[in-house]
Amino acid sequence: MQLSMSGKGNAGPNGGIPGDLIILIEEIPHETLKREGNNIVYDLHISIIDAALGFSAEVPTIDGKAKIKIEPGTQSGKLLRLKGKGIPEINSYQRGDEIIHVNIWTPKALSSEERDLLEKLRSSPNFKPQPGKNDKSFFEKMKEYFE
Repeated sequence: MQLSMSGKGNAGPNGGIPGDLIILIEEIPHETLKREGNNIVYDLHISIIDAALGFSAEVPTIDGKAKIKIEPGTQSGKLLRLKGKGIPEINSYQRGDEIIHVNIWTPKALSSEERDLLEKLRSSPNFKPQPGKNDKSFFEKMKEYFE
Protein backbone atom coordinates (compact mmCIF):
# COMPACT_ATOMS: atom_id res chain seq x y z
CA MET A 1 0.00 0.00 0.00
CA GLN A 2 1.19 3.49 -0.75
CA LEU A 3 0.22 6.72 0.98
CA SER A 4 1.01 10.11 -0.47
CA MET A 5 1.37 13.37 1.48
CA SER A 6 1.30 16.41 -0.81
CA GLY A 7 4.00 19.01 -0.24
CA LYS A 8 5.79 17.03 2.48
CA GLY A 9 8.70 15.77 0.34
CA ASN A 10 12.09 17.29 -0.46
CA ALA A 11 12.32 20.95 -1.40
CA GLY A 12 12.23 21.64 -5.12
CA PRO A 13 15.33 22.80 -7.01
CA ASN A 14 16.24 26.48 -6.62
CA GLY A 15 13.81 26.93 -3.69
CA GLY A 16 10.85 25.46 -5.57
CA ILE A 17 7.75 23.86 -4.13
CA PRO A 18 8.41 20.73 -2.03
CA GLY A 19 7.49 17.46 -3.65
CA ASP A 20 5.22 14.75 -2.31
CA LEU A 21 6.22 12.31 0.39
CA ILE A 22 5.40 8.75 -0.68
CA ILE A 23 5.04 6.24 2.18
CA LEU A 24 5.25 2.58 1.25
CA ILE A 25 3.56 0.22 3.73
CA GLU A 26 4.69 -3.38 3.56
CA GLU A 27 2.78 -6.12 5.37
CA ILE A 28 4.73 -8.90 7.04
CA PRO A 29 2.88 -12.25 7.03
CA HIS A 30 1.88 -13.62 10.44
CA GLU A 31 2.77 -17.23 11.19
CA THR A 32 -0.79 -18.29 12.20
CA LEU A 33 -3.18 -15.51 11.12
CA LYS A 34 -4.05 -14.93 7.46
CA ARG A 35 -5.49 -11.77 5.98
CA GLU A 36 -8.45 -11.82 3.59
CA GLY A 37 -9.34 -8.22 2.83
CA ASN A 38 -10.09 -6.64 6.21
CA ASN A 39 -10.87 -10.00 7.78
CA ILE A 40 -8.41 -12.23 9.62
CA VAL A 41 -8.66 -16.01 9.24
CA TYR A 42 -7.38 -18.47 11.85
CA ASP A 43 -7.35 -22.28 11.63
CA LEU A 44 -8.18 -23.80 15.03
CA HIS A 45 -7.29 -27.48 15.34
CA ILE A 46 -9.13 -29.36 18.09
CA SER A 47 -9.41 -32.99 19.11
CA ILE A 48 -12.51 -35.08 18.50
CA ILE A 49 -12.94 -35.23 22.28
CA ASP A 50 -12.98 -31.43 22.60
CA ALA A 51 -15.40 -31.21 19.66
CA ALA A 52 -17.77 -33.72 21.25
CA LEU A 53 -17.64 -32.36 24.81
CA GLY A 54 -17.07 -28.66 24.12
CA PHE A 55 -14.51 -26.45 25.85
CA SER A 56 -13.11 -22.92 26.06
CA ALA A 57 -10.12 -22.03 23.91
CA GLU A 58 -7.83 -19.04 23.58
CA VAL A 59 -7.21 -17.88 20.02
CA PRO A 60 -4.74 -15.27 18.79
CA THR A 61 -6.05 -11.98 17.41
CA ILE A 62 -4.17 -8.97 16.06
CA ASP A 63 -4.80 -7.29 19.43
CA GLY A 64 -3.68 -10.18 21.66
CA LYS A 65 -5.75 -13.21 22.64
CA ALA A 66 -9.48 -13.83 22.84
CA LYS A 67 -11.33 -16.57 24.68
CA ILE A 68 -13.99 -18.44 22.70
CA LYS A 69 -16.40 -21.22 23.59
CA ILE A 70 -16.57 -24.33 21.46
CA GLU A 71 -20.05 -25.81 21.84
CA PRO A 72 -20.49 -29.54 22.44
CA GLY A 73 -21.05 -31.37 19.15
CA THR A 74 -19.07 -28.89 17.05
CA GLN A 75 -18.43 -30.26 13.57
CA SER A 76 -15.25 -29.95 11.54
CA GLY A 77 -15.45 -27.02 9.13
CA LYS A 78 -17.55 -24.84 11.45
CA LEU A 79 -16.84 -21.15 11.03
CA LEU A 80 -16.89 -18.86 14.07
CA ARG A 81 -16.84 -15.08 13.74
CA LEU A 82 -15.31 -12.56 16.15
CA LYS A 83 -16.87 -9.23 15.17
CA GLY A 84 -14.49 -6.28 14.95
CA LYS A 85 -11.32 -8.32 15.54
CA GLY A 86 -9.96 -7.86 12.02
CA ILE A 87 -8.00 -5.14 10.22
CA PRO A 88 -9.13 -1.51 10.63
CA GLU A 89 -10.48 0.04 7.44
CA ILE A 90 -8.59 3.05 6.10
CA ASN A 91 -10.38 6.37 6.71
CA SER A 92 -13.04 4.65 8.81
CA TYR A 93 -13.69 3.49 12.34
CA GLN A 94 -14.90 0.08 11.16
CA ARG A 95 -12.88 -3.10 11.41
CA GLY A 96 -13.07 -6.44 9.71
CA ASP A 97 -13.84 -9.66 11.60
CA GLU A 98 -11.77 -12.63 12.64
CA ILE A 99 -13.03 -15.86 11.13
CA ILE A 100 -12.09 -19.02 13.04
CA HIS A 101 -12.17 -22.20 10.98
CA VAL A 102 -12.58 -25.22 13.27
CA ASN A 103 -10.70 -28.34 12.15
CA ILE A 104 -11.05 -31.61 14.03
CA TRP A 105 -7.70 -33.33 14.28
CA THR A 106 -7.67 -37.11 14.00
CA PRO A 107 -4.63 -38.93 15.40
CA LYS A 108 -2.64 -40.95 12.87
CA ALA A 109 -1.21 -43.48 15.31
CA LEU A 110 -3.07 -45.03 18.25
CA SER A 111 -1.90 -47.14 21.13
CA SER A 112 -3.65 -50.48 21.57
CA GLU A 113 -5.55 -49.09 24.58
CA GLU A 114 -6.77 -46.07 22.57
CA ARG A 115 -7.76 -48.33 19.69
CA ASP A 116 -9.78 -50.56 22.06
CA LEU A 117 -11.62 -47.55 23.51
CA LEU A 118 -12.51 -46.29 20.05
CA GLU A 119 -13.63 -49.74 18.92
CA LYS A 120 -16.06 -49.81 21.86
CA LEU A 121 -17.44 -46.41 20.82
CA ARG A 122 -17.76 -47.38 17.13
CA SER A 123 -21.01 -49.29 17.71
CA SER A 124 -22.62 -46.42 19.65
CA PRO A 125 -25.38 -44.67 17.64
CA ASN A 126 -23.90 -41.29 18.63
CA PHE A 127 -20.76 -42.07 16.65
CA LYS A 128 -22.59 -42.86 13.39
CA PRO A 129 -22.68 -39.90 10.98
CA GLN A 130 -26.21 -38.47 10.94
CA PRO A 131 -26.13 -35.13 9.13
CA GLY A 132 -29.33 -33.15 9.52
CA LYS A 133 -31.09 -31.05 6.91
CA ASN A 134 -29.61 -27.88 8.43
CA ASP A 135 -26.05 -29.22 8.45
CA LYS A 136 -24.12 -27.66 5.58
CA SER A 137 -21.07 -29.06 3.86
CA PHE A 138 -17.74 -27.27 4.03
CA PHE A 139 -18.21 -25.99 0.46
CA GLU A 140 -21.69 -24.61 1.21
CA LYS A 141 -20.27 -22.77 4.23
CA MET A 142 -17.44 -21.32 2.16
CA LYS A 143 -19.87 -20.26 -0.56
CA GLU A 144 -21.97 -18.42 2.04
CA TYR A 145 -18.85 -16.82 3.54
CA PHE A 146 -17.77 -15.32 0.22
CA GLU A 147 -21.23 -14.11 -0.84
